[in-house]
Amino acid sequence: MSRVKKLILFLSLPLTGATVFAGEEHGLSKSAEALFNIGPLSVTNSILTSWIVSAVLILAVRFIVGRPQLVPSRGQAVVENFLDGVRNVTAPVVGPKVARYTFPLLIGFFSYILIQNWSSLFPGVGTVMFKHSGGEESGWVPFVRAGNADLNGTLALATVGIVAWLYFILRYAGPKLILKDIFGNKATKGEVHAVMYYSLFVVFFVIGFIELVSMMIRPISLSLRLYGNAFGGEYVIHTMSGITRWGLPIPFYFLEFLVGLIQALVFTLLISVYIGLICNHGDDHHKEDHAGDKEKAAR
Repeated sequence: MSRVKKLILFLSLPLTGATVFAGEEHGLSKSAEALFNIGPLSVTNSILTSWIVSAVLILAVRFIVGRPQLVPSRGQAVVENFLDGVRNVTAPVVGPKVARYTFPLLIGFFSYILIQNWSSLFPGVGTVMFKHSGGEESGWVPFVRAGNADLNGTLALATVGIVAWLYFILRYAGPKLILKDIFGNKATKGEVHAVMYYSLFVVFFVIGFIELVSMMIRPISLSLRLYGNAFGGEYVIHTMSGITRWGLPIPFYFLEFLVGLIQALVFTLLISVYIGLICNHGDDHHKEDHAGDKEKAAR
């Protein structure tokens, strides 16, 4: 293939989904492929894309905002509106007590995952190949690939989210409230019969262990959901491109654009819900106790 034809195909990627340099010999791998090693660390094509996207994101925001001003510039206003939009969505979920402290984590998750999901739609990502020879891994390998199409990357994101969740609930709710929320009786004593109320202690104690199991599988569900959607999107686009390189892949690019936005929002909201279920729940208990004290004082 001549250089001119390669350049034409590369520039037509957003419209055609064509695969460059690989011909019909490559297949989409379920895992990221190693490009090179830095000591014991194996750098895969997904890691390389994550580094590039992270650097571009930081530099782009720095360039758009420039020097922050009291009267914001157009670029600063765009970034501030984006931040306000995410904060308005997540703050009611996590609760007023921790909204301020969890916001840097949540905006980081949303913006990073969003750009990583959309990076699979950039020209050259997953389509520029090189010939790799190395035993069973021989064949055409993508030079860059979306970061969230690697299960290791999504598992790392989920692990960070769960560790942060554990920190926030311990810091702002406390062990006592956590144990009460998991194993405590959720019934109100004055609304049910005494026999039923005390028997529910046993029921909710058993349910608490089921809740612990669901908490332990949260990292797995978070990582698999994000990875499955990212890899599935790549697979669909590659499949449609294999049928015909002109026209057919275009609707799926728009679909993946929407799915990338939804999955970034879902991941961020799930972390928000996990935090809010305990931290925000504590505020509810405090309000109920405060209202009860007022009622007793009135009597």
